[in-house]
Amino acid sequence: MSGAPTVTPERPGPSGPAVHTGLTLLALATAGMVVSVQQTLVIPLLPRLMERFDASVTSVTWVFTASLLAGAVATPLLSRFGDMYGKKKMILLAMGLLVLGSVICALSGSLGVLIAGRTLQGTSSALIPLAIGMIRDTFPRERVTTAIGIVSATMGVGGTIGMIVTGLIADRTESHHPMFWIAAGLAAAGLVLIAVSAPDVGVRTGGRPDLLGAAVLAGWLVCLLLAISEGNQWGWTSGGVLGLFGGAAVLCAAWVLIETRVREPLVRLGLLVGAKSLSANLASALLGFSMFAAFTLISSFVQSPADKIGYGLSGSVLDVGLYMLPSTVTMLLFSALAGRIAGRIGAAHTLAIGSLFAGLSYVWLAVSNEHGYDMLAFSTIQGVGFGIAYAALGTLAVQHVPMDQSGIASGINSLVRTAGGSVAGAVTASILAGRVIAGTSVPSLDAYELCFWIVAAGAGLASLVALGNGLRHR
Repeated sequence: MSGAPTVTPERPGPSGPAVHTGLTLLALATAGMVVSVQQTLVIPLLPRLMERFDASVTSVTWVFTASLLAGAVATPLLSRFGDMYGKKKMILLAMGLLVLGSVICALSGSLGVLIAGRTLQGTSSALIPLAIGMIRDTFPRERVTTAIGIVSATMGVGGTIGMIVTGLIADRTESHHPMFWIAAGLAAAGLVLIAVSAPDVGVRTGGRPDLLGAAVLAGWLVCLLLAISEGNQWGWTSGGVLGLFGGAAVLCAAWVLIETRVREPLVRLGLLVGAKSLSANLASALLGFSMFAAFTLISSFVQSPADKIGYGLSGSVLDVGLYMLPSTVTMLLFSALAGRIAGRIGAAHTLAIGSLFAGLSYVWLAVSNEHGYDMLAFSTIQGVGFGIAYAALGTLAVQHVPMDQSGIASGINSLVRTAGGSVAGAVTASILAGRVIAGTSVPSLDAYELCFWIVAAGAGLASLVALGNGLRHR
């Protein structure tokens, strides 16, 4: 195909197909929640999997890392293909791979098979940006921000549900299989909902896929995120980590060169570093840093035995999920309200307010963390912050781009959020490993409190970035 791609507008209107936005939103939110469930489902299981497969920490960590890397590669690819060939098709593909991956994990009898299944599950990370693109294509303008907020909020809601499900089952069985059968069932239900409820309409550019750009992008993302994920295990100055960082730099430079010369690039670089996109992507990375830290830091802090080491809440995996329930409630509530707030003060200022609340929640834990009510207060405030922030962020990521680029713009924003989460894991793990109780390998209380301050600072920086964006584009 030569020349510029043909854009086929299929936005619903008086002469187009009717879109039942309520059912569509329910289907997209349900699918988004299922994707988020699978992301946190395995975090509490890692110690048990070490015993089950008689494997090292490094080997078992791949159960999580493989999903992360697959998501990083699949997100920009499926997002771009959604713009080209239709977002519903790519959403169904992502959900189908999630079902298949979940079934493989549920049947797995070895660590290698489990990692393969987790890799397929990870590709479903592309669903959230695809859903945001579909909402922008098909929803009335006045409902877009609220709908994006509800779908974005499922990232936190699903994460909490994943913890609760794992906790309930972990108390009753030694096997990891039931968790993945549940994930498979939820994913299948989400697939059916999308198939019957979501409209197969929207902007489609068609065109020829940028396969070389896709391959090189996948290469440097894998090198970068693998180096970040394994830095603590391999050593930050080890040949493997330095080689991966070097490979990422070389491949990234090659990718930029390819994308500036190809006729139909996978990613138009202005969507990544353009004046109107850079601040949204930077804020997304900082918020990803903050949200990912909640799943890792809070889980280990709540389960720390206070009677033995002097801090923690001596809780179970189930307790972790229950402590985070207030976050689920406030996140859903305030994500629905974020549309009204953004309508009055703009998406950038709304993002600044949400990020500020998210930062304040970590300040609370850094200052006061001895009681269960401290964790409940943290959870409540955090849900307010992320509910507002992610709703505004999803809108900010796509509001300045053409309709035929909304999927990939949202995909890039999701990708940098994943990168921010990877950095959070590396930074907090380094701090917890470096500050331990004398004579043990157990992290000290001040190590956790330092992490809370750092994560609060990350959310605070996201607030400043968003505020700067709002002042620049008034």
